[in-house]
Amino acid sequence: MSPSLTKLAPLAVVLVGSMALGGCATKGFVREQVATVNQRVDALDSKLQTTDGTARQALAEAQSASGQAQQNSQRLDQLNGRVDSVEQRMVEAQRKRARN
Repeated sequence: MSPSLTKLAPLAVVLVGSMALGGCATKGFVREQVATVNQRVDALDSKLQTTDGTARQALAEAQSASGQAQQNSQRLDQLNGRVDSVEQRMVEAQRKRARN
């Protein structure tokens, strides 16, 4: 090799290496980007916790309302039986009056 090529070879290697490594991110840049993403994740996690709490509360209230509705339905069934019984007595009393 000629002396000028041997002097340029290391320079060429340094130039190619610096261009190849120029695209790499520094630790500081990566930490900055990750911190931004972490903040967003934390905010979304907070909203998710709030939404989950609201959903659990709504579920508990819905279950309570369902239980109350079942109790009310049972009471209505009992009252319907009583009303039917009273109605039958009234019909029988009217028949007896009509005979007399």
